[in-house]
Amino acid sequence: MKGLRSIPRVLKINSVKGRSISLLFNNGQSKIIDIAQLLTDGKPVGKGSLVNKILNDDVVFSSVAIIDNTIGWPGVGKYVKDFSGESKFHPYDIDPLLLYNAGNLDENQNLNLGSKIKTIRKRIGLTQEELAKRVGTTKNYISKLENNKSDIELLTLKKIVEAGLNGKLHLSIEIPN
Repeated sequence: MKGLRSIPRVLKINSVKGRSISLLFNNGQSKIIDIAQLLTDGKPVGKGSLVNKILNDDVVFSSVAIIDNTIGWPGVGKYVKDFSGESKFHPYDIDPLLLYNAGNLDENQNLNLGSKIKTIRKRIGLTQEELAKRVGTTKNYISKLENNKSDIELLTLKKIVEAGLNGKLHLSIEIPN
């Protein structure tokens, strides 16, 4: 299942371009969020507001960071007194569920395994049913995979590629220096 299994959490900021941010969530999906649209909903914002400060200053906007499983701006926020009367700084952040729901899939970060399986299956002339039989699963499962409606375990992918498609699975992990 590609949906959320729990409350969404931001694991990584993939990129910041203009006023859009690509985020990797805890379900493995990367989504691009138009922060300007999300924060303003197309309406003007007050000159002294925190939103105005974030959206209208390139340096401030690019200082976005992961804060407590979501994103926020560490230098932008408010001082609020706690129960003991101490003033504590709270950075401006955005609810991760709001981010997740506002985002569109980031195709540059997507593995697209389902479409790759479908393309190869069709190229070698197999039906979903034939592939499912070779692998020992159902046509329904193959359909869900090809339409990115189901997650796939690594060993299942190996069976599909090697037993079903007569290929060889190679896994590559790139770690930046």
